[in-house]
Amino acid sequence: MKIVTLVKYVPDATGDRGFADDGTVDREREDGLLSELDEYAVEQALQIADDSDEEVEVIAVTLGPDDAADAIKRALQMGASGGVHINDDSVHGSDAPATSAILAAAVRKLAPDLVIAGMASTDGTMGVLPAMISERLGWPAATLGATLSVDAGTATIRRDGDIASQTVEVSLPAIVSVTDQSGEARYPSMKGILAAKKKPVDEWQLDDLDLDAESAATVGLDNAWSTVLDTSPRPPKEAGRQITDEDGSGAAALADFLVSGKYI
Repeated sequence: MKIVTLVKYVPDATGDRGFADDGTVDREREDGLLSELDEYAVEQALQIADDSDEEVEVIAVTLGPDDAADAIKRALQMGASGGVHINDDSVHGSDAPATSAILAAAVRKLAPDLVIAGMASTDGTMGVLPAMISERLGWPAATLGATLSVDAGTATIRRDGDIASQTVEVSLPAIVSVTDQSGEARYPSMKGILAAKKKPVDEWQLDDLDLDAESAATVGLDNAWSTVLDTSPRPPKEAGRQITDEDGSGAAALADFLVSGKYI
């Protein structure tokens, strides 16, 4: 069995993030890391491998510049078998439709039984890619799984909503996405870190993907369907209001504050 996990290299959310002059995320400004939500996808793939009686190959796939290789590295340290890094300058600024076309082509080339993605990226919070890739491949998709299991040629997820939970089953090959409720991602062991150095990582460019002409024409910032017109830093937080109860009126003042702000 072969499983592909889609992973993304994102700016560290605890750092000083910002945008480049062309409106794209400035990936040189701050160190990056494997998107936390994608770690859950890797973890689910590794759990399937751990629980299976057959050999399971887990391939981590990422799309991005040179530094994106660190996302692959982290997945390999967790236990993935190998990686594919799609690294091509022409993809800079690609929007979601173009990204889905590139990743779908990579999946088609790898021909896995199952693709697992995180619920969204932690930089752009884009969560529609699994559905887009599913449409391009003609594969079934089951998204936002709080649980995931694979058995006898099917993948089953449980999707938890506000008023009910749904159990959804799809036939393989398929693409699924999982939430941060699916299970804590494992931390790489020293053995895993050392083993990762010997695992294969292929670097592909667009020419390696057999993109059709229509999809190739959508790649890059100039061909994106959406454009960032302007960005500005968020204003600093203002100090909150303090209510001091010196004469017994504090409770009433607090209640008035909550009512005025429609908090209660």
